[in-house]
Amino acid sequence: MQQTWHVRSWRNFPILQQPIYPDLRALEAVEETLRGYPPLVFAKEIRTLKDALKEASKGRAFLLQGGDCAESFKNFSADGIRDLFKVILQMSVVLAFGGRCPVIKVGRIAGQFAKPRSQESEYVEGVEVPIYRGDMVNSVDIKARQADPQRLLQGYHQSAATLNLLRAFAKGGLADLAEIHRWNLDFVKNNDLGQQYEALAMQITQALDFMQACGVADLPALKETDFYTSHEALLLNYEEALVRQDSLTSKWYSCSAHMLWIGERTRDLKQAHVEFLRGVGNPIGVKIGPNSTLEQLLGLCEALNPQNEAGRLSFIVRMGAQLQEKFPSLLKGILDAQKEIVWVCDPMHGNTIKTKMGMKTRSFTHILQEVKDFFAISHALKSHVGGIHLEMTGQNVTECIGGSQAITEEVLAHNYNTQCDPRLNATQALELAFLLADMLKTNSTMRC
Repeated sequence: MQQTWHVRSWRNFPILQQPIYPDLRALEAVEETLRGYPPLVFAKEIRTLKDALKEASKGRAFLLQGGDCAESFKNFSADGIRDLFKVILQMSVVLAFGGRCPVIKVGRIAGQFAKPRSQESEYVEGVEVPIYRGDMVNSVDIKARQADPQRLLQGYHQSAATLNLLRAFAKGGLADLAEIHRWNLDFVKNNDLGQQYEALAMQITQALDFMQACGVADLPALKETDFYTSHEALLLNYEEALVRQDSLTSKWYSCSAHMLWIGERTRDLKQAHVEFLRGVGNPIGVKIGPNSTLEQLLGLCEALNPQNEAGRLSFIVRMGAQLQEKFPSLLKGILDAQKEIVWVCDPMHGNTIKTKMGMKTRSFTHILQEVKDFFAISHALKSHVGGIHLEMTGQNVTECIGGSQAITEEVLAHNYNTQCDPRLNATQALELAFLLADMLKTNSTMRC
């Protein structure tokens, strides 16, 4: 039997991927400060997202989850938040219109400041220094690689400012479908995809004009949207400090984000991250790589979703070229066990490669192929594709090769700005959305 859960019970378990803080008293002081801060999100919002994900688990909605690989303190700006919001709106309208499917919009934003790493340290100019773990832990600058708990407070404040702006965008007019032409980013307009989006936008505008003539264009759903946040729940000192008990239901929620996920490196059933997240009421995702076993997945279902509640648990599958070999048996086993899962395709993390110059990149061709294979396998086993999970940006970066822009290895350095892993730029993300819409439309078992 599992022991009784409480907000600190994770501290009794082994834990991986944690920074070493040299001053534990300073860490405890920061945790105490965070416990006194307001929650970043609210229980009702979290429950609304869970209800939406329940629809995705049944094939009646589609999760679009995307954003930076790791957020930055230095590059934080209103324009960056706006542009990511715009491209997610563009993608969602393409998916909703083309796939005839409600789209759940979840950003990797307002908390995605920490990254798991394969090494504890690295050598820079012959000197061993702690590895960079994300801005909420330390700095890219080798002179500031010591873990600093004050960065947890900076992460909280930046997340609060980000959420404030996102709520203004979602409810304050930018998400109004009447503004659909304004969502097209300037550098996307002057290519075939931008023109394809404008053509779709014109169809929607004409439909809105018709509805206006019929006197039914003032529906709130046409003027605003729900936009949720998510991040990997990696730094449990931070996550614990933002757990709150809902006054209406008495349930515990992690109020750092609407949705949290556990990474491939931290999903061990006997370790701290699973222990922590089993006790909060948020929708939970788990990254599933090619080394996963059916026994592990069934164990995660029992630990994280013992009531088998639809919308509670998502498996975010990231297998790259091994998807066709590894995924079918896992999917079949979970379906046979009748477990309620939102199956989400992450075509990014299994497709990272290095160029001859040593730069990390991803191929749009490989990304697209993994998505196609995911749909095909799901269709063959009569399962539903619940969503997609992307590392992407609203900026005109050159970090992933291929796509309609035909970005090559030779031009990656032109605008390679990622904090950690390569991201799809706005044009590549929009291109993938059009291709996804076709898959949703033509795959009858996925139709919403």
